[in-house]
Amino acid sequence: MTVLTATDGATPADWREAVRRAARGLVEAGAAGEGYPDACVRVVEENGPYIVLAKGLALVHARPEEGGLAVGVGVTRLAAPVEFGHPDNDPVDLLLAFCTPDPDSHVGTLSTLARALSAGLADRLRGASDEDALTRALEEALRDA
Repeated sequence: MTVLTATDGATPADWREAVRRAARGLVEAGAAGEGYPDACVRVVEENGPYIVLAKGLALVHARPEEGGLAVGVGVTRLAAPVEFGHPDNDPVDLLLAFCTPDPDSHVGTLSTLARALSAGLADRLRGASDEDALTRALEEALRDA
C-alpha cells in the first residue's frame, strides 16, 4: 500500500524550503524518517537540479537508505513557483515527492510515476480544485499507471 499526501498553496521562500516541505509530507504520513527532507535537499545540492524533470515539475527524492520507511508519494502544489536553477524547466510549481524502503520498490515507484506523468498526471494535479482533489488525482493516476 502506498501512502499518499497532498499539500496545496505552499509558499516556500526558495527551492530548498519547497523540497523540505514536499518531503515533510512523507515524514508526517509515516512513510519517511525525520532526516529524509534534508537528504532530499542534499540530492540537489550534490547533483544539481536534475530532479526538475519537465516544465514546472520536480521529482523530490533521496535514496531508500536515507530514510524511506514505506512506499510514499506526495504532491505539493505551490502558490508561487520557485527557481531550482534548471536551464529549461524552471520555475517549478509542482513537486512530486516519493520515498521507498528498498532499491526494488524505488525503481518500481519511479517507473509508476513516469507512466502516470506521461499519461497527463501533472496537468490533472495542476487542475485539481483543492487538497482532496490533489489526493484523488494522485491516487487514480498511480492506480491506473
